[in-house]
Amino acid sequence: MNKYIYRLTILTVTVVTHTPGEVASAQGTAADYARAAAYTDQFSNKVFRDRVSPNWFGDGRYFWYRVETAPGAHEFVLVDAEGGSRREAFDHADLARRLDRLTDEKVSRDSLPLSGLTFENDLSAVTFGVFGGRWRYGLEDTKLERLEDEPAGEAKFGKHVTFLPAVEPSRRADQRTTLKIHNNSNGSFEIFWVDDRGKEKTYGRVAAGEDFSIRTFENHAWVLRAPDRVVALRVNEEWPVVVIKDRGQHAEADRPTELAEQANEDNTLSPDGKWRVFARGYDLFVRPADASGGETRLTTDGESDDSYYEENVSWSPDSKKFFAYRLSKGLAREISIVESSPADQVLPKLHTYRHTKPGDEMPQRTVCLFDIEKMEATEIPSKLFAQQWKLDNFRWYPDSSAFTFRYNERGHQRLRVIEVDADRARPRVLIDEVSPTFISYKRKFFLHFDDDDREIVWMSERDGWNHLYLIDGRRGKVKNRITRGKWVVRNVEHVDKERREIWFSASGLIPGQDPYYLHLCRVNFDGSGMTVLTDGDGTHEWAFSPDRRYFVDSWSRVDEPPVTVLRDARTGKVVCRLERADASRLFATGWIAPEPLAAKGRDGETDIHGIIVRPSNFSTEKTYPVVEYIYAGPHSAFVPKAFGMNRILHEMAELGFVVVQIDGMGTSWRSKAFHDVCWGNLSDGGFPDRVRWIRAAAENVPQMDLSRVGIHGGSAGGQNAMSALLSFPDFYHVGVADCGCHDNRVDKAWWNELYMGYPVGPQYAKNSNVERAHLLKGKLFLIVGELDKNVDPSSTLQVVDALIKADKDFDLLVMPGVGHAAARTEYGRRRLMDFMVRNLHGVEPRRDAGKVPSSLAEADPVTVPSEP
Repeated sequence: MNKYIYRLTILTVTVVTHTPGEVASAQGTAADYARAAAYTDQFSNKVFRDRVSPNWFGDGRYFWYRVETAPGAHEFVLVDAEGGSRREAFDHADLARRLDRLTDEKVSRDSLPLSGLTFENDLSAVTFGVFGGRWRYGLEDTKLERLEDEPAGEAKFGKHVTFLPAVEPSRRADQRTTLKIHNNSNGSFEIFWVDDRGKEKTYGRVAAGEDFSIRTFENHAWVLRAPDRVVALRVNEEWPVVVIKDRGQHAEADRPTELAEQANEDNTLSPDGKWRVFARGYDLFVRPADASGGETRLTTDGESDDSYYEENVSWSPDSKKFFAYRLSKGLAREISIVESSPADQVLPKLHTYRHTKPGDEMPQRTVCLFDIEKMEATEIPSKLFAQQWKLDNFRWYPDSSAFTFRYNERGHQRLRVIEVDADRARPRVLIDEVSPTFISYKRKFFLHFDDDDREIVWMSERDGWNHLYLIDGRRGKVKNRITRGKWVVRNVEHVDKERREIWFSASGLIPGQDPYYLHLCRVNFDGSGMTVLTDGDGTHEWAFSPDRRYFVDSWSRVDEPPVTVLRDARTGKVVCRLERADASRLFATGWIAPEPLAAKGRDGETDIHGIIVRPSNFSTEKTYPVVEYIYAGPHSAFVPKAFGMNRILHEMAELGFVVVQIDGMGTSWRSKAFHDVCWGNLSDGGFPDRVRWIRAAAENVPQMDLSRVGIHGGSAGGQNAMSALLSFPDFYHVGVADCGCHDNRVDKAWWNELYMGYPVGPQYAKNSNVERAHLLKGKLFLIVGELDKNVDPSSTLQVVDALIKADKDFDLLVMPGVGHAAARTEYGRRRLMDFMVRNLHGVEPRRDAGKVPSSLAEADPVTVPSEP
C-alpha cells in the first residue's frame, strides 16, 4: 500500500495561515515532531506479562502459554486448571544447556526459540520445533532427543497448520475485504483478530463443516485456534477465503468463486441424495441426482431482472420440499471514479462499482415453496413482508413442518420473524419488533431457536435497554424476561440447551464502574440465577477452555495495565492468578496514561464518558490547545477502555496538544433514549454533550486552553468534524475532515437509512454539511482519496462546491490512488498534524525531524470495516 504515498497530487483551494494572538512558546517544534515520529519506537514493547493465549490439552485440564517477561525475553508457563496451579512449563535453564550442547546455536533460558510446543497428556514430555528440527524433551528424565528434520520450505509450526510462521500483529490497513473461512475439518476453531500490538480479540467460533464470514481490512492478521491446531494468517485481496482441511493437512487458500460453487452444489442436493435442483436461464429445474430420469421445470416466471438462483435453495430435512426465492435486481446503481495516476499506465483509469444510495430501489425477494412429490411451486403471499429491506436467517424446523426467516422492513423500524407452514404455504408473524425510531439490527440482534421446546431467545430494546427475552415459539408471545435492568446485553456468547443457560457479555451493570466496561455473565432461561462471572474495575476479555469449564479472564483500564486470571466458568471464582502486567518500563519513559473522566451531558443528569491524553512532556506551567479526535457513528461507542498505546491520540498530543476522545449522546451501548438522539439527527454528533464535557475537563486540567480547540475525524468522523465547525463555531476553531460522508443522501443506503430514516425526507438536507457549508467560520481542511469506494468522494467535492459558492476559505487535499481513510496514510497524517500546529499553535510546522508515521486504525475490524 506504500506505493500510494509517493505519487500524490495536492490540490489547494485557498491556504490561509492563522496566528492566534497569544500562544505558548516552544510548541509544535521540530522536537515535538521528533517525539511524535518516535512514539512507536519509544513507547511500544515496554509492557510485559500482559498477554495470555492459552493452548489447552489433556482433555481440558491443562494449558500452556508463552509470556513476554522483559525485552527479548519470555517464558513458557504450564497451568493445571483442576489443581489451580501455575508453574514453569519445564526447566528452561536445563533445556537451554542441552540445546547448547547438541546444536551449534547459543541458547538462553530467557529466550528459548521454541515453536509448535506440544505437551504429552500425561506431562511426561514436550515436543517442539527449533533450529530446523523437531525435538522431544522429557519432563521427568530431562532427556533431549531430536526426532526429525523440519521439511524445507514449509511454514510449519509443529503440528500446527499455519500461513505465517507465528502469530503476527495487524499492519496499517487501507483496502477493505471480506475474510471467508470454510471449516472442512472435524473440529471447531475459535476466531481471533490480532491488533497492531499483537493482542488477540475473539470474534466467535466456526464449527466443523460450517462457514464463517467477516469484514476486515487487507493486511489485518487473524488467528484460528483449536485445542491442537493454530492457523495464523494475514488477509490480502487475492486470498480472501481459507479452507481448513482435515487434521494433519495444510490449510489452503481458494478463490471465493470456488468456495461458492462448492457451497451451491451441496445446497442443491436433497438430504436423501435423490434430487438435485439447478438453475437454467432465470428459472429452476429438478432432476434425479443419479441422472436416472429427465429434468422437470419448476418455474416459468423468472426474468432477467427477477431471477431464481441455485444458492437460494434450501431443502426440508425430510427431502419432500424446498424453498427458494426469486430475487429482483433493484436499481443496481453504479458509481464511476477516476484513478488519475495509475502505476501501470500514463492515462487515467475509470473504475465502476455498485453503490446503493438512500432511497434507491432495493432488491426484492419473492419466496416460493416447492413440493417435490407434486412437482409444483407455490408463491408465499408477501403481505406480511412486503416492504423489504432484506429477508435473511432462513431455516427449516427439524421436523420439516415449517420454515422461518427474518424480515427487515425498509426504514428499519420493524423487524419480524416470519413462519411459513409447509403444508398450507401460509405465513404468519411469529415475532414482531417495532420501534418509533430505529432497530439496531446490525449490532443488537440475537435469535436462537430451541426446536425441542419450541422456544426462541430474542434480543430487544423494547423496554429502553438491550435485553434478552424468552419467546413461545408456537404462539409468538413472551414467556418471560431473561435479563432486565438499566444496563445492556452486549453479545450472547453461548446458549447451553441442556442446562437451559445463556452466557453473555454485558456493560453498565456494575454500580460505580464505567458503563462501557465489559463483563461476562450467565443466566437461566427463566431469568433466574443471574451471575456476574468477572470482577475487577475494568473492561474484560476472556477465552474459554474447549469444554467451557474454565475461562482465562483479562481486565484492564486505559490507566491500569492488564491483570489475567483463570476462573471457574460456573461460579466465576478465581482458580489461579496468572499474570499482572509489568508496565514499569513504559512509565519510566515518561509516558502518561490517558485520564478517564465522566461529566454531565446536555440534560445535566446523564454521565458522558471520555479520556484526556497529555503529551509526555506535559508541564503545569504551560497552556495547551485542545484537539478532539471524533468518531460519533451511532453503530457503536469508540472511546478506548482497555490499556493500550492509542497511537492516534498520543502522537497528536506529542505536538503540544491535550487530546480528548468522547462518546456523546447518539452513540450506542447505553439506553435506547441515549442512542435515539442520533435518529434523523446525525449532524448533532453529541456536540452539546462534548462541549460540556470538554469544559468540565478543563476544570480538572486548567492547562487546557479552550480559546484554541481543534477537531478531526474520518468517515462518519469526517462528517462530525466539519459539523462541529458549522454548529459550534464559537467553541471549535479548527477542523480536519477526512473522507467525510458530508451529505447522507450521497453515502451508502443501509447506514444512512438506518439512522436518518426512510423515506428520504427533509431531515437529510437539514443535516447535510453541503447545505450548511455557508455557516463555516473556522479553519477547515478537507482530505479525500480519489478511489474511496466506501464513502463516495463526491460527498467531499460537493462540500467543496458549496464552500466555493459561499466564498469560504478552506484547504483541500485530494490523494490520487488512495481509498478510504486517506488521512491515515503517512502523507495525509503529516498534513493533518501540520494543519493543527499551524492553526492552533500559530507557528509554521518544522519538518526536519523526519517523517510522521501514520497509525494503524485501532477500531473494531468487524464493525468499522463495514461502517463509514
